[in-house]
Amino acid sequence: MSEPLRTVNVGLIGLGTVGGGVARLIKSHHDEYLAAYGIDLKLTRACALAWEQAEAAGIEREAFTSDWHDVVTDPAVDIVVELIGGEHPATEIFTTAFEHGKHVVSANKALLGRHVETLAEKARACGVQIKCEASCGGGIPIVSTLEHDLVGNKILTIAGILNGTTNYILTRMSKEGAEYADVLADAQRLGLAEPDPASDVEGLDAAYKLSILASLAFHGRVPFENVYVEGITQVQAEDIRCGQELGYTLKLLAIAKRNGLKVETRVHPTFIRNDHPLANISGAFNAVFLHGHACGEMMFMGRGAGDLPTASAIVSDLVRAASAQKHLYPTFDNELHPAVSLQNNTDWRCAFYTRMLAKDEPGVLSRIAQTFADHGVSIAAMQQKGEQHDGRVTVVFITHQASERDMQKAILEIRPEVATVDEKGTVTAVAPGTTVITASMENGQKAECTVNCTWSADAPSQEPAGTEPAANGADAPAETKPTLSANDITLDSEGDTQQITVTGASGEVTWTSSDTKIATVTADGTITAVAPGRATVTAKVGDQTLNCAVRCIW
Repeated sequence: MSEPLRTVNVGLIGLGTVGGGVARLIKSHHDEYLAAYGIDLKLTRACALAWEQAEAAGIEREAFTSDWHDVVTDPAVDIVVELIGGEHPATEIFTTAFEHGKHVVSANKALLGRHVETLAEKARACGVQIKCEASCGGGIPIVSTLEHDLVGNKILTIAGILNGTTNYILTRMSKEGAEYADVLADAQRLGLAEPDPASDVEGLDAAYKLSILASLAFHGRVPFENVYVEGITQVQAEDIRCGQELGYTLKLLAIAKRNGLKVETRVHPTFIRNDHPLANISGAFNAVFLHGHACGEMMFMGRGAGDLPTASAIVSDLVRAASAQKHLYPTFDNELHPAVSLQNNTDWRCAFYTRMLAKDEPGVLSRIAQTFADHGVSIAAMQQKGEQHDGRVTVVFITHQASERDMQKAILEIRPEVATVDEKGTVTAVAPGTTVITASMENGQKAECTVNCTWSADAPSQEPAGTEPAANGADAPAETKPTLSANDITLDSEGDTQQITVTGASGEVTWTSSDTKIATVTADGTITAVAPGRATVTAKVGDQTLNCAVRCIW
């Protein structure tokens, strides 16, 4: 052995699926770590809620505790592994471990996505390290690659499939032509999706990971709160079929790009060409595609979750932390180019996909194309699909590169109003969607009425200019399914509130928030901002679940 023997004692907090995998790997590969690195890696303390968890993981009785304080304050422990997730008590575990001179290894992407800069500063001040390979992509060695292996590069682009649940759902929708709700229900029955899947399907899990990766890649803090997030809950099988016919595959991508001194970060469903390496990543696999100015393009692929893949990343961090003679700290500020900042999302440039129902008559398509052109949006491909439906046909457009600002302006001009109201208060439906009619009185009082226009099940939320109303206020059929008055809201200050309502519901509505530290919701659907971040408010009506994405940004 070239180096002297070193005993490294590990304290493990959390003995779930991953924690059990870590315990097994440390025990089964002990001799290999000793022979290869001169490290006698020992699991000295382990914390779980119940002894049965520790027993199942092969933990000795004397090493077990149900109090995490016993682990982080034990003088014998050199490295703490935090695997409980969430913000609390994970934050306290990190900081207490630092104060006792212990490195921390973690897979907690939510905590690190929100607070990695603060935690990194605390670790540096205490002379210890944070290792988080398992937080971004399970067993894929992407964090260490960005921290060490690609230091000779200026990273220009990161594009990743960072959530296995959503990739599984989209893969099945693509192969089977199934609808989102049906595949999600199957995934939940199989244990591939959580009973409350909001963090996955709303894109939050991928956004946490992108925040970490982009911060490392660009040597500047990319806060989770500033990552644009759009999940897959609105994806329809028809959109996937349209994309396939045009040579595209739909994936939920986490994208970070460096544009000069600007950085853009976004998570949303994205059509990618079938010949792109990411198009072939199927099922629950994750992948990260990188472009560096020196190395060019490369891709990393592997399982993004599971006991042993994630445990593999945890143990690699343990060995690195134990082997390091000098601690290298990731940088979250850019001294060379202090002007580097996040790009406004309206300035992003990319190609766009849009599907709409258009009246099947001469001149309609040309008027739509001209509206796009008037706003600087060029059409790359157009496809008219299927037979007439009430005198309308489905039309799909793929644009050339255009800014988000120009595209939104074009869509607003093409899209008619959801409903109109005349001076007598007569409301007329124009297109499927939701709007609010406000009546203002001379005494300053106001009254609001939420209007939901719902008819054909396959009607899109946006209808182009040149179409005729499919129904009017008197003749529109009754709603058959409950709907929310809003599916996406933004609150811009602490204490800011907005009420959303359910229409078409015949029973009691139960409201919940996915994260009450970000936003709360009352029994009448009033949402209150608590702290910057993202949460999902859910309305449960019988066996129906309705979600509203809440962004708290200030």
